[in-house]
Amino acid sequence: QVQLVESGGGLVQAGGSLRLSCAASGRTFSIYDMGWYRQAPGKGREYVARIMWNNGNTYYADTVKGRFTISRDNAKNTVYLQMNSLKAEDTAIYYCNVRVGLTYQNFWGQGTQVTVSS
Repeated sequence: QVQLVESGGGLVQAGGSLRLSCAASGRTFSIYDMGWYRQAPGKGREYVARIMWNNGNTYYADTVKGRFTISRDNAKNTVYLQMNSLKAEDTAIYYCNVRVGLTYQNFWGQGTQVTVSS
């Protein structure tokens, strides 16, 4: 099992920035990658970004590329999402995700609300 605790959400004006954090605990020795997803009101959960735990390679959805940066601190088992140039359409609950082990078992955080006012 892996437990994820997110923090850093809040209310920000359009054009502003926020930084999300997600700390993992438990079976962290077998982390394959970590990522962020989001779910806006009335919409499905969508992929935002991922980072590979061994080499740090990063991947982004086209909607956030150039504005969001995902990073990690292996020693702290923590992943970050720096969000710049925020838009109203970035408003959503942001969920941290981790995949562990050879079967890429998924675990999810409880979610943190990000609200961007226009």
